[in-house]
Amino acid sequence: MNKISSITAAAVLASLTAAAAQASPVAPQPGKDKCFGISLAGKNDCKAGAGTSCAGTSVRNYQGDAWKYVAKGTCTSIKTPKGPGSLTAIKGR
Repeated sequence: MNKISSITAAAVLASLTAAAAQASPVAPQPGKDKCFGISLAGKNDCKAGAGTSCAGTSVRNYQGDAWKYVAKGTCTSIKTPKGPGSLTAIKGR
């Protein structure tokens, strides 16, 4: 393997390792609610729909099937440009 191939292989391996680390499940957080539709792209705590694995995998801002943990009782009062947060997944968003 020449030097450029080795560097390319190392870069690809590092990228895959970083992506796998980011896409791991977030530990349950007692006293918090899962709030759907409030996270920015790539900043969700988990569940971002079909084709995604977990944390950090949402592809658009305020994605309706991606959630973040928030203080219990505050989710539905969080306002976004696409509407309020929801305790259940938001279809079509």
